[in-house]
Amino acid sequence: MPDFPAQALSFSPPRPFSIKTSIGLIDLSQALVMGILNLSPDSFFAGSRLNDEKELLSKAERMLEEGVGILDIGAMSSRPGAQEISEQEEIQILAPGIRAIRMKFPKAILSADVFRPNVAEAALSEGADIINDIRGCNADVELLSVVARHKAPYMLMHSRGNFADMHRANSYENIAVEIASELQQAISRAREAGITDVVVDPGFGFSKNPEQNFALLRELRYLEILDCPILIGISRKSMIYRALNCSPEESLNGSTALHMAALVQGAHILRVHDVKPATETIRLFSKLCLQES
Repeated sequence: MPDFPAQALSFSPPRPFSIKTSIGLIDLSQALVMGILNLSPDSFFAGSRLNDEKELLSKAERMLEEGVGILDIGAMSSRPGAQEISEQEEIQILAPGIRAIRMKFPKAILSADVFRPNVAEAALSEGADIINDIRGCNADVELLSVVARHKAPYMLMHSRGNFADMHRANSYENIAVEIASELQQAISRAREAGITDVVVDPGFGFSKNPEQNFALLRELRYLEILDCPILIGISRKSMIYRALNCSPEESLNGSTALHMAALVQGAHILRVHDVKPATETIRLFSKLCLQES
C-alpha cells in the first residue's frame, strides 16, 4: 500500500474572552451552553414551550443540573413571521418568570431575550444579567442606554427588517463579509452608548435562506475579525429539519452535528433547546483540541 504521510486535523478552542455580569465573570476560554426557556406559546418548536412557573422552574433546574452556563428566557416568539405582542403583555409574562428563577437560583446567570427598551428595563430590574437582542443591528438607542446604565453584557444578533419581511431582506454578495460589516456597525453603536461587553450572533435563519445559513456556518471564523465572543443559535431550526426532511421534533441529531461544526469554526456560546447533548458535544470537542505542551 502507498505510504501516505500522516495528516492531523487541527482543532483549537475558541479565542479566549470573558464577560462581566453582576454574578461574576463568565469565562469563555471554553465554549458554554445557553439554554432556551420559552414562555411564548408561539414558538416554532412545541417542545420548548413552558406553560407556567412550575414548568419554568423545573426546566431551569434540569438545565442547571445538565451544565448550562446561561439561562435565556423570552416571552415573545422571534421566529420569522411571528406576531408581536404589546410591551405590557411581554413584561407581564417575562418579569414574573425572571423573578421566580432569580429567587430559586440566585447564582444562575440569566439572559433576557428582548429588544424593546421598557421590556429590557423590567427584565434587568427583576434580576436578569444579560440582554439578548435579536434586533441588535437595528437596536433602539434607548435600549442601548438601558443596557449601559445597568452595566449589563449585550448580545446583539444580525438581522434585517422586521418579523414580517426579514425573509425578503437576504441579498448578499459575500455573506460573511457583509454580516461582519453590519455587526461591526452595531458594535460601534453599542460601545458609543457605553456598553462594555458585547457578544455577536450572526443570526442563523434571520434574513438568510437555508443555503446562506450553511455558507455562513462554513465561513464563521471570518467573524473573529470583530474581536467579540460569538454566539450561535441553530438548535432545531429550519436549516436543519428542512435539509433532513424531518420535523423540529426530529432534528436533535442534526442540531448536534452542526453544533460540533460551529465549535470547530470558533463558536463560544451554543444557544440550545437541549442542554445535555450540547454540553456533551463541547466536552468531546475539548478532547479534540490540540493542547500546547
